[in-house]
Amino acid sequence: MLVNTPEQLKNTPLHEKHIALGAKMVPFSGWNMPVQYTGIIDEHLHTREKAGLFDICHMGEFMLKGPAVEKDLNKLLSRRVDDLTPGKCRYSFMLNEGGGIIDDLIVYRTSGEEFMLVVNAGTISKDREWVKKNISSGTKFLDESDRTAKLDLQGPSSGDIMAGLLGDKTVNGLKRFNFTHIKVNDTTTMLSRTGYTGELGYELFMPVSAAEEVWDTLMGFEDVRPIGLGARDTLRLEAGYSLYGSDIDEEHTPLEANLERFVSFDKDFTGKDALLEQKEEGPGRLLTGFICEGRRSARSHFKVLREGKEIGEVTSGAFSPCLKKGIGLCYLNKEFSVEGKEIILTDGKVEIEAKVKSLPIYEHS
Repeated sequence: MLVNTPEQLKNTPLHEKHIALGAKMVPFSGWNMPVQYTGIIDEHLHTREKAGLFDICHMGEFMLKGPAVEKDLNKLLSRRVDDLTPGKCRYSFMLNEGGGIIDDLIVYRTSGEEFMLVVNAGTISKDREWVKKNISSGTKFLDESDRTAKLDLQGPSSGDIMAGLLGDKTVNGLKRFNFTHIKVNDTTTMLSRTGYTGELGYELFMPVSAAEEVWDTLMGFEDVRPIGLGARDTLRLEAGYSLYGSDIDEEHTPLEANLERFVSFDKDFTGKDALLEQKEEGPGRLLTGFICEGRRSARSHFKVLREGKEIGEVTSGAFSPCLKKGIGLCYLNKEFSVEGKEIILTDGKVEIEAKVKSLPIYEHS
């Protein structure tokens, strides 16, 4: 089972593995997590070139089952689930009545009357209460977070690695946002063709008791190296993926976050009326990317200026190992969220020249 450190941070079942590998550990969403092993840039580039293995056991997993579960989730989530067939999953939002994002998640249809929600670590408690409050009395809810381990294998070599592990090349044909069940050694593992890096990749779900064995098995492949949260952040930024709590939250809607494509307006769901009203008026600010002129990047809460006037705020920023420049995400007044527009990022002391960049920020050649 997952255990606590003296500081009341939770450890994943792979904690001792990280210590043995020399990882630098940091607090993250209530967890003691590896931020880096050999260095963020080194780990980032290895994932882009070969394959990186991530400990993502801190994420939450909810199981929902019953004859009304499809109807419940159609109301609870921003995207349809009634057209999901078993073996398929999709990215979606849980919204409050004002259209603000309670959480972003992936919903998996595991059978006709059963679904799994994979939610962010820092929102597990509030998500649990919101889901339980908004489902039918006949829908069974189980929080499996403490019993489920999750590992991510990401990078261009990941398909061949999984094929080698299974002795079956058909895994290379698993389409994005599809999943299946496999055996890793003797452990039944759910294998999902999803990820948070912009690379070919897989997410693996298994019982906590099997995490170390599966980790060791994957680490046995020549192209695989462990990757910390630092590189996970720079990888997702290059891909233009939002991070909950930094770029999206209950104060922002999917429309403001430039994520309207993940909203099904052809059904009823919590927050729809607020989104329709905002859609008619048009959001005042939009989330977009930026690329700095040099290696230095802005950080969260830097102001964005245009001709001396404040037009937005930075939500995430970092050095891009692939572009070798500072990059990030920011909310900009809608009229300025145009590709190539010159902007200044500042904390009142430092000024950084940058240009607006549509997402993704980094695109493979």
